[in-house]
Order: sequence, then C-alpha cells, then structure tokens
Amino acid sequence: MITFKDKVYKIASKIPKGKVATYGQLASLAGSPKASRAVGMFMAKNPDRSYVPCHRVVSSKGELTGYSYGKGIITKKEMLKKEGVEFIGDRIDLSKSLWRK
Repeated sequence: MITFKDKVYKIASKIPKGKVATYGQLASLAGSPKASRAVGMFMAKNPDRSYVPCHRVVSSKGELTGYSYGKGIITKKEMLKKEGVEFIGDRIDLSKSLWRK
C-alpha cells in the first residue's frame, strides 16, 4: 500500500531544476489538499535529498521556510538561485518559477 508520505515524496522527486512547488500544491497532488503541514514535516524528515529535492518546496507565498541542510535557508536560497529559480527580493517569483504539473 502506498502511503500519503510515499505519494508526496514521489511527486516531489519530479520537481525539475529551476522550478519549485508549494507545500499545498504537493498535498493536493497527493490527494489531501488540506495536508500542507504534513508535507512540510515530510520535507523536514526527508531521508534522501538526492531523490527528493526538498529545497524546491516553498510556501504558498514563495517564502523560503525551514531547511535543515547546510546553513538552512541561506543554503536553500543559494541552491535555488544556482538552479535558475527567479526571486523578487527574498521571495520566489512564483509567476515564473512555479512548477506546473
């Protein structure tokens, strides 16, 4: 049986470089639109960053929220910029960088 967490990780693994998804977007795509907080917890406990690019998951406003690798949010922002994600100040420009599945 595939769990909600497994679905979230599988969907998140498909977010391409240069794009981001929101916690709510992943929750909806995995079948539980009100479970964005659970998605955040899954990303925080991601067992394999090479498979699940959790740095590409952001808030619905394009804000960079918690990240436990490296220097936290600083590292997350550096990684996203290196991949070509566009920012307006400290927020991601979702009109240009939001992944459309």
